[in-house]
Amino acid sequence: MARLLAQSEIVDCRRCHRLVEYREAVACNKVKRFRDWEYWGRPVPSLGPVEARLLIIGLAPAAHGGNRTGRIFTGDRSGDWLYRALHKFGFANQPTSVHRDDGLRLIDAYITAAIHCAPPDNKPLPVEFVNCRPYLLDELQKLKRVRVVVALGLIAFKTYFTARKQLGWQNPTPLPGFGHGLLAKLPDGVTLVSSYHPSQQNTQTGKLTEKMFDDVFRRAREILTR
Repeated sequence: MARLLAQSEIVDCRRCHRLVEYREAVACNKVKRFRDWEYWGRPVPSLGPVEARLLIIGLAPAAHGGNRTGRIFTGDRSGDWLYRALHKFGFANQPTSVHRDDGLRLIDAYITAAIHCAPPDNKPLPVEFVNCRPYLLDELQKLKRVRVVVALGLIAFKTYFTARKQLGWQNPTPLPGFGHGLLAKLPDGVTLVSSYHPSQQNTQTGKLTEKMFDDVFRRAREILTR
């Protein structure tokens, strides 16, 4: 696996006072079922090889998921859904991600997020998106082989187009609408695939089913094998 991008800068970030205070309070107070864990309690870095052709963008770490384990989409139900799907379509070497030393390896895929700290009530503030965006801008410039982007949720979808605009990359006019499973071919040849976020709110209500989620990564695999 190639060297991860400048993750040390992300992990050491203290730009957002509210997020710093919250993530550290959660790490200190914990919850009963994880009281034996030593929480990560810092910004959660991205994951994957620089040569990846598939880029996945999420919203933010969960308070007792990534904020606990220190790995993106790890330790909560959203991660269970994501890594199962990635493994099924050959983007991960195993279907589960439990902790940082469990042997997980991404294959031709890179996962990042709009926000790298767990936010209160899972709701980042506008200024926090702005403060965190330089990390995504840096990643997008260094991930030179990306052909497919999967945006997990409307916020990730909007964040990606905002980042492209800031970089001076051409966006479609008008911008495509967000909808689960919709594909948008961008001017630089990248295909954007929209997906509902695999949050419990979506998966437990049936808004997002396993088949619907699988179809997103099936399409990604099909595009990459053309």
